[in-house]
Amino acid sequence: MTGKVAIITAGTHGVGARLVAGYRERGWAVVATARTVGPSPDPDLLTIAADIADPATANRIIGGALKRFGRIDTLVNNAGVHLSKRFTDYTPADYAAAEVSLAGSFWLTQRAVAEMATRYGGHVVSVLATMAGPADSGAPAVLAASIRGSQVAATRSLALEYAPLGIRVNAVLPQAGQMSDVVNAVLFLESSPSVTGEIVRVDGGQIGPEPG
Repeated sequence: MTGKVAIITAGTHGVGARLVAGYRERGWAVVATARTVGPSPDPDLLTIAADIADPATANRIIGGALKRFGRIDTLVNNAGVHLSKRFTDYTPADYAAAEVSLAGSFWLTQRAVAEMATRYGGHVVSVLATMAGPADSGAPAVLAASIRGSQVAATRSLALEYAPLGIRVNAVLPQAGQMSDVVNAVLFLESSPSVTGEIVRVDGGQIGPEPG
């Protein structure tokens, strides 16, 4: 065991489940959250049933991690809402769901970073919405694109703000490839202590540089 601890949201299926496995294979203890999840027989895997959209969730996840493992080294924000609709078809409920999901990640990141700062070090990685890349008339996604823009800006801003405290902040933007490619990108960032403020694209070279 490394003694290190990662929190991974939406950690019971898809990329999240593979990230949990990847960190455990590296000897990390893991806190995996999902809306519905049962207890794990693995003493180094704490599962927490939690809806990231619930404002009380952040304190419950952070508190659970500290009670079981005593520290937090990495937060992987993997939970999110994506609705692909034509712009004029979005409803107030769609917008509210996306806004609440973004707020949930915001508060969880705030609590995690505050804890990391007490130990001078940590890492935050956000896995951005798969379809939130350049505009595609075949898959309209302006709401997801708006969320992605906020997350990209937040990643770069937090990286600058918290670099003096030894906290790195990065993001992965999947657009093509296998789930294993996304997992490998996150684990690459984890093992790269000098990399911060980066948006790592997993796109098979299909997309040009991020503007700005």
